[in-house]
Amino acid sequence: MLNGLKQQAIVKLGGVVEICSPELPAGATVEVIVLLESPPNDSEKLLTSFIGSARGSFTTPEEVDKFIRQERDAWEL
Repeated sequence: MLNGLKQQAIVKLGGVVEICSPELPAGATVEVIVLLESPPNDSEKLLTSFIGSARGSFTTPEEVDKFIRQERDAWEL
């Protein structure tokens, strides 16, 4: 049966990663898998960065107010 152990570690100089746990008995054979967290790319934008960026969208409340006033003025006879 396999037992798992999950820890976060900081890579030391020379690419050394140290894992310490009382659950690891001396002399036991283990398999180690290292998953490296990468910093977010500039191409990975937050969803909120798209607000107001589409054609016909407003970026500020003032732009919305100006548009509504123009529309109301156009409706008046």
